[in-house]
Amino acid sequence: MKILCVGTSPAAQRTMVFRKLTLDAVNRAATTVDGVAGKSINVAKTLKALGEHPIATGFLGGDRGEHVRSLMSERGIESEFVTVAATTRQCITVIDESTGTHTELVEETLPVSAPDFERFMAVVRRRVVGCRAVVMSGAIASGGPPDLYFHCVRLAESEGSLSVVDAQGAALTEALKARPGLVKPNRAELAATIGRPLAGESSLMQAMGELRERGAERVVVTAGKEPTLAFDGRTYWRVIPPRVQAMSPIGSGDVFTGALVWRLLRGDDLGDACRWAAAGGAANALTLMSGEMDRADMDRLVREAEVQRI
Repeated sequence: MKILCVGTSPAAQRTMVFRKLTLDAVNRAATTVDGVAGKSINVAKTLKALGEHPIATGFLGGDRGEHVRSLMSERGIESEFVTVAATTRQCITVIDESTGTHTELVEETLPVSAPDFERFMAVVRRRVVGCRAVVMSGAIASGGPPDLYFHCVRLAESEGSLSVVDAQGAALTEALKARPGLVKPNRAELAATIGRPLAGESSLMQAMGELRERGAERVVVTAGKEPTLAFDGRTYWRVIPPRVQAMSPIGSGDVFTGALVWRLLRGDDLGDACRWAAAGGAANALTLMSGEMDRADMDRLVREAEVQRI
């Protein structure tokens, strides 16, 4: 199945592993791994690993952007990126084995011009045809309209495609007006979107109901290694993920999104789809590079994920 993965901020990704990290000192990495990431790219990599046909789009610029484009081609992932003047960002994950901590150093995406966003939307309009789903992930690059995902949801709906929005703040608020098929913020992103702190499960469920009232057909709220909550308008589920010894949890939320879409398109109800998604997120945590879970790990871990009706 063809699935369009939309995101404006791809990244060159580097993971550096240190036996012990000492601040304000010279540190030598024991292991360094380079790859490609960004939320929508991680979703595309996940869908490719699951045997689907993802199509990735976004902005790429400079030599780093060309490197990202080359790596996507090597992976056999179809893509159509808009080339821009702004250099593609690089993000670095720093792992300290002595403490088990994972630190993400994120380079912000540089501003993109209005004409570039027009070219981007032309790609989305062309590529959405024949796609079973459109997945919109991450913040909108500086210079873009806050209603970008609103228009992408509308395009998806016009094609009868499942529309999925993994965003927060204005990008999510505007997208809700187009009534997306599913939204998937994490707990912090939901609180930022609702505009108030969310302490406890009941307050989270209330906020999820508010997103439903504002247009979302289904709402899934992740929380890292803590339980995910899901709501389809009739039933709430609590999804307890498998426990793993994480190498790096970076990108697990994006793998969750990709696996969730994969199962929904196969007819699973939201609870069962989240079981597979939780297993995918846990499998990603067993790898050094974000968005590169092993399918065998996911198939094993899905038996350890627990789904409870609330």
